[in-house]
Amino acid sequence: MNIFATTERLILRTLLPTDIEGLFALDSDPEVHRYLGNKPTTTKEAAGAAIEFIRKQYLDNGIGRWAVIDKHTNDFIGWAGLKLVKEETNKHIDYYDLGYRLRKEYWGKGIATEAAKACLSYAFDTLNARVVYAIADCENTGSDKVLKKSGLRFIETFDLDGTPHHWYRIGKDEFMQG
Repeated sequence: MNIFATTERLILRTLLPTDIEGLFALDSDPEVHRYLGNKPTTTKEAAGAAIEFIRKQYLDNGIGRWAVIDKHTNDFIGWAGLKLVKEETNKHIDYYDLGYRLRKEYWGKGIATEAAKACLSYAFDTLNARVVYAIADCENTGSDKVLKKSGLRFIETFDLDGTPHHWYRIGKDEFMQG
């Protein structure tokens, strides 16, 4: 198990096959998937396949989403991290995408922002990325707030699979000044 970042409350580490129960609890919740196409996971097998998909990204790209663990209780809160996007999205390709997904009981506690900032530090300090992007459904005001609190700037609105999304960006210099 690799630990990539720690914060005051969180451990961000490799997603493990043993995280299947936590990932299933996260991804089977319809409210969690409200702005993600409304297609919650229905089986633990699907959650296991998602874990293996992310673990393959670690091998193929050297980066992927990480498990977010409560430092004091060891609870699986959700995931956060960077993904190398290799297909074109909003006229961009081969870019780092910041993402996060938390279990509902952890919403509104600043955890997503804390995890996002730790991921950005890793992107700029360890990966030496020049820029990181993020996408949020236009109706997902909670995610918009997290991205802005994490220092990302809204750039534009674009269509993603028939749904309007906000496109955010932060450069290394902007992050270091923030």
